[in-house]
Amino acid sequence: MSELFLGHPFIAPVIELARKAGEVILPYWRVDVAVTSKADDSPVTAADMAAHHLILAGLTALDPSIPVLSEEDADIDQSVRAGWTRWWLVDPLDGTKEFISGSEEFTVNIALIEHGRVVFGVVSMPTSGRCYFGGAGLGAWRSDVNEAPRQIQVREAPAAGEAFTVVASRRHTSPEQESLLSGLSAGLGELKLANIGSSLKFCLLAEGSADCYPRLAPTSQWDTAAAQGVLEGAGGEVLELSGEPFSYPARRRC
Repeated sequence: MSELFLGHPFIAPVIELARKAGEVILPYWRVDVAVTSKADDSPVTAADMAAHHLILAGLTALDPSIPVLSEEDADIDQSVRAGWTRWWLVDPLDGTKEFISGSEEFTVNIALIEHGRVVFGVVSMPTSGRCYFGGAGLGAWRSDVNEAPRQIQVREAPAAGEAFTVVASRRHTSPEQESLLSGLSAGLGELKLANIGSSLKFCLLAEGSADCYPRLAPTSQWDTAAAQGVLEGAGGEVLELSGEPFSYPARRRC
């Protein structure tokens, strides 16, 4: 796999690190794992923390000069973060609510950020062994167990006779989003809705299974960065409401 990425030696070891994080998560899945709430009322489990510690150690060993911002260790003073130009952005277990409910739709997300832009991202599914990875200018790939990685790309439009497919979150909707979907339907005809958890929404777009993922509810940078790398590598883009590319300055943001 590393031969695909001779231009960036970090991708192959990060894929392996994400896989190992999945291995430490799975023993907690579909068992009576204790759940606690963080300050923002989002849930956290022992699985989140086990993956966090493994990834933090692995990334530090890979290159000690690159700081790590993880959802489970995000309380880093702004005066420190302001000086970062290259850093890791990590969600050790994206989709904790799906994980708690017993769903398979949770992932391990790891992204490398340079000067506010995603260099590459890795999105790994512990339950299936599937892994998506890529970055702008690098391409994007999907890897399944016992299969060679295959390159993926976004589709320019639905196939003839197929509906425009919109990815919608099961857990995050709003009147504004419903209004947006209504407007899209008025312009494009009846929509097909695809529902999936965690950062896999972006991956559906990246592999050409869906066309658009509108998100008007709040999100967090560790929820989007890795999958944004995959989507950009596949020829897609992630935009602010203003139309500007979604970026990751080294400061606090939701």
